Amino acid sequence: MDIKELQEIIVKYRDDRNWKQFHNPKDLALSLLLESTELLEHFQWKNGQDLLDYTAKNKNEISKELADVFYWVLLMAKDLDIDIAQSLRDKMIENEAKYPVEKAFGSSTKYDKL
Repeated sequence: MDIKELQEIIVKYRDDRNWKQFHNPKDLALSLLLESTELLEHFQWKNGQDLLDYTAKNKNEISKELADVFYWVLLMAKDLDIDIAQSLRDKMIENEAKYPVEKAFGSSTKYDKL
C-alpha cells in the first residue's frame, strides 16, 4: 500500500464519522503530539537490557502507538496538501548536507557543532 492509499483509508474513516469539523491544523498537530507522548511512555525510565526486554515483550503495543502517530502525520499532510513522501526525500537531502558521513559517522553531535 502506498501513502495515498493509506491517506484515503484514513480520510474515509474520519469522514464516515463527520470528524473533519474538528480537524484544523492546530488540533491535528496536538493530536500528533499526544500520540507521540503515548509512544514515549513505553520507553520512559527504561535503559539497557530492561529496555530491550520491554520492547521485545511489548512490540504489539508499541506498534499500535507508532500507527497512531503515523495516522496523524498522514492526515495532517493530506489536509495541508503536503506530499509527505516528497517532503521526506527533500529532508533527507538536507540532512545529507548537514551530516556528511566523513564528519558525522559514529557521532551524535548536532550538525552545527561538527
